[in-house]
Amino acid sequence: METYIVLVNVTQQGITTVKGAPERIERFRQAVEAGGGTVVAWYLTMGRYDIVTVLQVPDAQTIAKLLLTTTAQGTIRTETLRAFTFDEAKAIIAGMP
Repeated sequence: METYIVLVNVTQQGITTVKGAPERIERFRQAVEAGGGTVVAWYLTMGRYDIVTVLQVPDAQTIAKLLLTTTAQGTIRTETLRAFTFDEAKAIIAGMP
């Protein structure tokens, strides 16, 4: 499984319909699980980003499909970071010339 940190900003449309957010979030969680993934963490945050979530999904195609489908609704914009565990980072570094 690959880990991704997704930084989310709510759009004007999203804030206008914020009362529907819990249902949208639940549908997103279900979509992640249907794609073979897991929502590891989900946080409403204050500052530059409105939401930070940590996801584990099988591959990059899965996260791309999930986020394209979700952002197409127009309620959020995302910035996505591929995250590596300490063990993954050690393996990457060990493989350096």
